[in-house]
Amino acid sequence: MTRFVTKLAAATAAFVLASTPGLASAQTTQAVDEKSGPVSFANVASVRIGNPGSLITETQRSPLTPGQSKLSPDRTVVPRDDGERTTFGKKWDINLGRYGAQSPYPPGIASRDHNVIAALQQTTVPTAVAESNYALIDNGRGGATPAENTVLVLEGAKSSVDCSSPSKATSATSVSKIWVRDETGKLQPSGASGVDVKGLKLGPPSTGDIDKTASKDETTSDLTVSRVTAFDQLIRQDGWRSGDVTKAAGWKLDIVTHVRDDAGKDLREARTTIVLGGVSCAIPRNFVAKPAGGTGPGAAPEQPAVPGTVPAGGIPPQTADSTRTVVGLGLLGGGIVIGAAAMLFLRRRKPVPVREK
Repeated sequence: MTRFVTKLAAATAAFVLASTPGLASAQTTQAVDEKSGPVSFANVASVRIGNPGSLITETQRSPLTPGQSKLSPDRTVVPRDDGERTTFGKKWDINLGRYGAQSPYPPGIASRDHNVIAALQQTTVPTAVAESNYALIDNGRGGATPAENTVLVLEGAKSSVDCSSPSKATSATSVSKIWVRDETGKLQPSGASGVDVKGLKLGPPSTGDIDKTASKDETTSDLTVSRVTAFDQLIRQDGWRSGDVTKAAGWKLDIVTHVRDDAGKDLREARTTIVLGGVSCAIPRNFVAKPAGGTGPGAAPEQPAVPGTVPAGGIPPQTADSTRTVVGLGLLGGGIVIGAAAMLFLRRRKPVPVREK
């Protein structure tokens, strides 16, 4: 394995986390065009916190030859370290399915690994899927266990895209059940089509000097849970691109927190957007899927193809290796992990190599 290391910009912190390499067989194939060819992306969780910045976890990109890029099961929570918590705040956590001794979910929801994959099929059709359970945890509630602090659960959430042809590109977003903590303080099922709740007992993800007189009892949030229906609704980096034909899917949480004092006076308003299981695929307008097998573009690769240029992170082109790890970016199994936990601080004056859209 060859390793490359670059200095990160002062305004950006990025961390490489493991990704499962794509699968390859012994035949050779022609790589699809990196900039305009078929491509898919998959992301387990991304957050936009007002205007100051965003936190985008590892984004899987499909390989340039048939194969897949899969998120490591070790990514179980957001934020996962002090760097991410500096961006996200100290009050909220997002569990991504797997948990230890203490469950953040209602009784009966078992611990599970997520399944987040961006793939290029043998036919060069790009597909992506993200499926797991998700729990939004408000540590500011002061509960004794994670479950007592959970305010929202998406049980059995799944989003997927398939760009088989310009006329048959599809997207789907589903969930077995959505749970929301009601006015009595209990987590209750709220159907599977979406959520629109006002007055939810949920504080802001982070606090500052203005919140010193804030009241936990008076502070509430308005929460909307809806399906991603357009590419621009995704929270993404520059390297996450669209095409002539693009499909997107995922679950979007829009949260407006009204921070109030003991007298009910508004101190500030905090806006947070979270996309869970964001996926997309894109193809050119003249795309035609290839037959599986043989030696054409639809055949399996001898080695995973590595893009000649890196779309984010400021890494210069390198000679292709079968496997490559880059600080800030991981090119693994022909797929590319872009913006691993990219934290953006838009107030800083220095430019950053990865920008959220």
